[in-house]
Amino acid sequence: MRDYKAFVKYSKAGPRYTSYPTAVEFNTNFKYEEYIEILKKQDRSLSLYFHLPFCRSACYFCGCNVIYTAKEESKERYLTYIFKELDILSAILDTKREVVQMHFGGGTPTFFSAKQLQSLILKIRSVFGNFSKDAEISCEIDPRFLNEEQATVLTQNGFNRISFGVQDFDEKVQKEIHRIQPFELTQNALNLVRSKGIKSLNMDLIYGLPYQNLQSFTQTLEKVMLLNPDRLAIFNYAHVPWLKKNMRKFDENTLPSPDVKLEILEFCEKFLSKNGYKMIGMDHFAKENDELFKALENGTLHRNFQGYTTKSGADLVGVGLTSIGEGQKHYAQNFKDISSYEAALDRGVLPFERGVALSDDDELRKAVIMELMANFKLDIKSIEKEFSIDFQEYFKKDLKALEEYKDFINFDENFIKVNETGVLLIRNIAMCFDAYMKNISEDKKVFSKTV
Repeated sequence: MRDYKAFVKYSKAGPRYTSYPTAVEFNTNFKYEEYIEILKKQDRSLSLYFHLPFCRSACYFCGCNVIYTAKEESKERYLTYIFKELDILSAILDTKREVVQMHFGGGTPTFFSAKQLQSLILKIRSVFGNFSKDAEISCEIDPRFLNEEQATVLTQNGFNRISFGVQDFDEKVQKEIHRIQPFELTQNALNLVRSKGIKSLNMDLIYGLPYQNLQSFTQTLEKVMLLNPDRLAIFNYAHVPWLKKNMRKFDENTLPSPDVKLEILEFCEKFLSKNGYKMIGMDHFAKENDELFKALENGTLHRNFQGYTTKSGADLVGVGLTSIGEGQKHYAQNFKDISSYEAALDRGVLPFERGVALSDDDELRKAVIMELMANFKLDIKSIEKEFSIDFQEYFKKDLKALEEYKDFINFDENFIKVNETGVLLIRNIAMCFDAYMKNISEDKKVFSKTV
């Protein structure tokens, strides 16, 4: 059993480690020319991410990079520039490499019409023609913006995984977060994509939102069970009003306390376990027949900017505003500002703004942190062999910091294994191996709280 009460006293600001180094460390010292040379030399399989940033209106909890608009011409213009970016990439990358994963994120991808989505997909396929037969092709969907034509376009073009944004079904919470989404509307959207043949459905929920409590979230989960998703992502709300102005609209007195949030999380695990779901990582749940669960059992789960995945060893290419790419030795991010993004493409260059080239130390620490974050254990001998180090000696200071969490890990000369309660503290445990955290003062507001 997990000791949830032991968890609360370790609350501190920390990364979610979808990358290492984290995006905070991305900088302009990593030059465009260096980035292009790396892209030219890549030879691994490909994972593609397309950022479609438009939304009709703001959801106040959202931490994503979005543009609010109702103008059709804005979307058409954006697609024109996505096509330019793809053309430039096609002259740099080996686009014949196998694509094992593709994801449409946002924003609201289905804010684009069926015709626009079809046009984008055809362009992508004309550039990247070698999709593997078992490629994971996924799209985030706001159930408030989905029609039959869009669902048909997605399924006819090989999309096999859909992620629905729900957050909470409680009307008071929905009103406060500026996202009115009745249960029946979400139910109709799920039924629609299922009728088109989509087999794998994920649903996103958030705990820690204004006015949430155990009773209200229990009612939300009971409604979710009626929809029977294959996976659930239940995220801890990251309240970062110093980064996202829309979050300043919340009365912070309405946000549930860490104790209440832990109460909700503990209930989620027990409730979902009774209903056939297993906890995957720190915020995902999946049915036992789901490939995420099987990957965790086999120790082959991986973590990237899309969260937990079974796909590994692929180079991530990010396309669109703010998109992030990842290779073995680099991260690269596009411009966040739409005018800068367009200006770069008009000059015939990729809209690269900043990134980081990984040092040998970065690569080693990335391997350690990502393995702990994904599979909650670390094969020390394997790390020593891969990186030609003495683990105990190399991480002497880090292991001293790890002693604070000795009750939550089993540690010997061969393995670090995180116990059930330690899984809840995995961000804290991973931070012990983060060489950059010591440069970030606790007074500086950078990351959300781990609890």
